[in-house]
Amino acid sequence: MVKAMDEKRLREIYGPAKEKAAAKILEKLDKHCVSFIENSSFVIIGTQNNQSIDLSPKGDPYGFVKVISDDLLEIPDRPGNNRIDGLLNIVKNNFIALLFLIPSVNETLRVQGEAVISEDIDTRERHRLKTNVPQTVLQVKVTQAHLHCGKSMLRGGLWDPGKWPGKRPIPTLFEMIEDQTGIECEIKEDKDIITQYHKDLY
Repeated sequence: MVKAMDEKRLREIYGPAKEKAAAKILEKLDKHCVSFIENSSFVIIGTQNNQSIDLSPKGDPYGFVKVISDDLLEIPDRPGNNRIDGLLNIVKNNFIALLFLIPSVNETLRVQGEAVISEDIDTRERHRLKTNVPQTVLQVKVTQAHLHCGKSMLRGGLWDPGKWPGKRPIPTLFEMIEDQTGIECEIKEDKDIITQYHKDLY
C-alpha cells in the first residue's frame, strides 16, 4: 500500500508557494473578481457532506451569478433532474467552492464561502429569466477568492477548436444511461437529445 503523504513531504517535493500565488488570496471580491463574475456564463459548484464531494456545472447567460456586495453572491437554481445533490449537501455542510469560467478566456476565478438556500420570493424574482423564476437561490458569503492562471486550459485545448475531436468520441448521454441502468431511453440520437434540451430551456 502506498504511504500516505503529509504536508511536510509535499513541501519537500514542491517547495514553497510562489510569492504572487501566495499573495493573491483575497478575503473579499475586488473589481477584477466582480468583472470576471459579471462576464461568466458558467460556474462549477463544489459542495460536500460527510461522505462525499459533489461538483455541479451551472450555466446561464453571462452575469447570471449576481454580485450583491463585495462579500455576497447569489446563484439561481434552474430546472434540472431534481436530484439536488448540491442543495442537500449545503443543508448538512454550508461550505461551498466555485470555479468561474468565461468562454475563450484561459484564466479562471476560484471563490470559496458559506452558502444558505433562500426561497424568498423577492430574491427569486431578482433572478427571473424569461418565464423562469428559480425555486431557490444560493446566497454565498464569500470568504476567499483568487484568480487562477490559464496553463491548464492551454494544455487541455479547451477553447482551441483545432484541438477539438472531429466527432463525438463517446456514446450519447441516454445511450450511456441506458447501458448503466438498464432503463430504456426513448431518445438516443444526439440531435434528438439537443432538441429535447432546448425544449426544456426557458
